[in-house]
Amino acid sequence: IKIKTSRDIVDYFMPYMRDAKKEIFKVILLDGKNKIIKDVTISEGTLNKGIVHPREVIKEAISESASALILLHNHPSGEPEPSQDDIEITNRLISACELVGIRVLDHVILGDNKHYSFYNEGLIKEG
Repeated sequence: IKIKTSRDIVDYFMPYMRDAKKEIFKVILLDGKNKIIKDVTISEGTLNKGIVHPREVIKEAISESASALILLHNHPSGEPEPSQDDIEITNRLISACELVGIRVLDHVILGDNKHYSFYNEGLIKEG
């Protein structure tokens, strides 16, 4: 599957993640043509909090030779608006990935049949 927009991510992953009772944080690893290499679950959290370490994301991206990635997680509450923690971890991951030459294209949060895209909202500039 080739990723062109956040809608592609939503259409592909929403059926698998929409009913999750815990927050699941995934990284979708992409090749140079934005085709999915694989998706990796980085953490499964509690009802409303996941724990994400930049080194886990970078380790996976480097081991699969990804040139870009998309961050993805769900909000079991159904509301996809990002929390302050979501914004902070996104910025930390972007900074960490920049150091090793991996582009973060988007961070998509899935809610109850709605989603939030950091890229579409202007919070991520395409690298």
